[in-house]
Amino acid sequence: MDRTGAPGAGSRLHYGWIIVIVGVLAVVAALGLGRFALGMLLPSMSASLPLSYAEMGFISTGNFVGYLLAVLGVGPLERRFGARSIVTTGLVLVGGSMVLVAFAQSFPQVLLLYFVTGLGSGCANVQIMGLVSHWFARDRRGRAAGFMVSGSGFGIMLAGLMVPWINQAAGVEGWRTSWLVLGLIALVIAALALLLVRNRPQDQGLEPVTGIPAVQAVAGGNGPPEPPTMPRGDRMRLLLNLGGIYLLFGYTYAIYATFVVTTLVQAYGFPETNAGIYWAWIGFFSLFSGPLFGLLSDRWGRRPALMLAFAVQAVSYLLIALGTGIAAVYVSVFLFGIAAWAIPGIMAAATGDYMGPKHAAGAFGIITFMFGIGQVVGPAVAGVLTEWQHSFAGSYLMASGLAVLAILWCLLLRRPPSSY
Repeated sequence: MDRTGAPGAGSRLHYGWIIVIVGVLAVVAALGLGRFALGMLLPSMSASLPLSYAEMGFISTGNFVGYLLAVLGVGPLERRFGARSIVTTGLVLVGGSMVLVAFAQSFPQVLLLYFVTGLGSGCANVQIMGLVSHWFARDRRGRAAGFMVSGSGFGIMLAGLMVPWINQAAGVEGWRTSWLVLGLIALVIAALALLLVRNRPQDQGLEPVTGIPAVQAVAGGNGPPEPPTMPRGDRMRLLLNLGGIYLLFGYTYAIYATFVVTTLVQAYGFPETNAGIYWAWIGFFSLFSGPLFGLLSDRWGRRPALMLAFAVQAVSYLLIALGTGIAAVYVSVFLFGIAAWAIPGIMAAATGDYMGPKHAAGAFGIITFMFGIGQVVGPAVAGVLTEWQHSFAGSYLMASGLAVLAILWCLLLRRPPSSY
């Protein structure tokens, strides 16, 4: 590949793919470990501290509140310090706060520290995903973003296999060792981000990666032209539509990710080790969700790919809610995993399609703010609802219904210029 990243121009790996690799690791730390490991740790934490269902939900919500606040403030920080500095600082906050959770003695301490974890996750994730629009032309953004979001799957697999083993080896307080180990892994990834992340291809004397032939790339620019500036009213309507859809994703998936392991242990009677294996399977299947749906969104368009992802998730939530047997659990786990990170990747690509690289990170931050509202409200409502009903079924049914609503909302999305 040459400086454009177009195929057939040489054999050197474009640095954009190094950004993707580091992005995968950053998402492993920021989301895979910093957020989704909580589901594996809650059963043993709740027994040790102890925690009620409502407190378990509020711990997850506290993390999402931190994430939300980070999204609000990260735009001005990016303009002043650059994505590289913010990604690194965010990952340090994630790793450091997780290490300190290992020494927490009460619900308020865990809540505060996990709030800080959320702050770091928001800073790191929004900025690393925003780099996709700088480093990749439109015809490659879906795939690049899809690979990045698969980092959550690697983190889930790591937590699902490691946490039960550590808990079994260390005893009733093994969850503390798990927090310590996962936090240290996040700090190592922070160091790699500092060494390897670069803010823009122009800083390296490169052009964004594109899939068009090298001759066309040189003659005609980096793939299809970037969209013209939208009128302010159209831009706001678009962001509200994207953000509302993303809010419903945040609300629904956060319920499943927070409570599915506890559901398997307490409602289905699974041993914690077996539940961890199921959590690891979710992580494994989710490795394919980002690349698969990213490829589909590049070929079919963002809107059809979003609708398909929500449909798969709606069925997953419905199956776990109905509790019809172990076969339903298997299918639910598979469906949730195979579509788990499809929507974040598509949204990251879509903001670049509509807004262009210059405004993509800011637009992604705005819709991620709305996504964060969903994450804040979802687990809290589900925890209180479960406390009231003494069952997780109502929460999962609610999630399934809202996923169907998201499918209908997708029909309001207009096609961006030269994108679908």
